[in-house]
Amino acid sequence: MIKRAVYVLGVTLALLIAYGQVSAHHGSSNYDLSKSISVKGTVTQFDFINPHSAIRLEAKDDKGSAEQWLIEADSPNNLARAGWTRNSLKPGDLVTIAGNRLKDGSKVMRLQK
Repeated sequence: MIKRAVYVLGVTLALLIAYGQVSAHHGSSNYDLSKSISVKGTVTQFDFINPHSAIRLEAKDDKGSAEQWLIEADSPNNLARAGWTRNSLKPGDLVTIAGNRLKDGSKVMRLQK
């Protein structure tokens, strides 16, 4: 009886630890969800990979200087359900992307549309 209780407790703790790691990874607390921004630029790279796809683009700031942006997108599986493929974006494509920027102000955002 005690062995079973220890086993159940161990499994429960392992599941709670795993849940905490998964929810922390997929959380959006590091993004400023209170406002969306849009960035217009030229795609330099599109990585249709797990766990999250990524779009790298070059945009111009207010002074015309080049800025490098990283756009974090959903998993390839979820993007494919929305009609995306690994060929949806190619280097040189001009795009406007809306999303939520990281709170620290770096040029990283989470893709909304």
